[in-house]
Amino acid sequence: MTRTTPPRPVDVTARFPELAPLARTTVRLHPRAGNPTAADSSIGGPLLWPADEPWPTCPEHSDPWYVGYAPDDVHLSRRVLAEAWRRPRAEDEDLLTAEERSIVERSDERRISQDGPIPMIPVAQLYAADVPDLPRPTGTDLFQVLWCPFDHDDDYLPRTELRWRNSADITDPLGTPPRPAAIGDDCYLPEPCVLHPEPVTEYPAPHELPEELVERIHEEWSGVVEYQYDLGVAPGCKVGGYGPWSFSDPFPMSCAECGSDVRPLLTLDGCEWDGGSGSWRPVEDADYTGYHSDGPACATKLNIGRGYSMQLYVCTVSYDHPHIRNMQ
Repeated sequence: MTRTTPPRPVDVTARFPELAPLARTTVRLHPRAGNPTAADSSIGGPLLWPADEPWPTCPEHSDPWYVGYAPDDVHLSRRVLAEAWRRPRAEDEDLLTAEERSIVERSDERRISQDGPIPMIPVAQLYAADVPDLPRPTGTDLFQVLWCPFDHDDDYLPRTELRWRNSADITDPLGTPPRPAAIGDDCYLPEPCVLHPEPVTEYPAPHELPEELVERIHEEWSGVVEYQYDLGVAPGCKVGGYGPWSFSDPFPMSCAECGSDVRPLLTLDGCEWDGGSGSWRPVEDADYTGYHSDGPACATKLNIGRGYSMQLYVCTVSYDHPHIRNMQ
């Protein structure tokens, strides 16, 4: 099923033509709960991985004393809560049965240890055939992201590994990859989601525009639309486009290896729209009236930095150079 972003509430470039040269195409991924296979583009689904290639582990979490949540407990607790919120109940009836409450409490309270190095978990897989204009090295058609499901002290983001591949070269795929016994935070465990890629046009965050232009836009549509939430950067998981710059003010970024410019590759976000960015809600999801965090807007169950997003940037000169992570 497709997902269709509604037209923007106003035509910002008709009133402010100086924004037109700044337009960028981004591909909203629209992840929705599903059962993707290794042959599909997905978030939280299985990866097409060569059987003879070692599965990456986190070099910063290689000791056996890390303690966290059991991934299976987390997935089960989420299913129980989602089913409970969907079913009708009387005004004074408890949300959960005694058995369901026991399952949810077990997920919240049980801690287990990781025996040995922590295998990274699959986060995203994108096929060029599904994602228009997927940035990729020549000769590749598949992009994969894995991360360590524990915080890292330098920036409180999961450590990420990127892979670009030619899917036709993988003739002997790995069956069952290693899984961590423990994850540091359940917000780093994505639910399996199929994708519905859609190209849309967006413009820079207000932080990247001249202050006088932002003031004129605000004066023009004060009380009608908000540039930051309705006209600028598209929310949710997406490829390319602009950074939202909500966590920090814009700052220069460059490749650590060669000093060249970097460009946005992938944004991972736990929420596709909220109360402020509701105009980006796809028309196909307009009828959903259930609990927001269990609905289509939050299908991945990711939560970066308590409500922010993580953006990956790559060098404009070489995909082999180290990528940059940034919370925004």
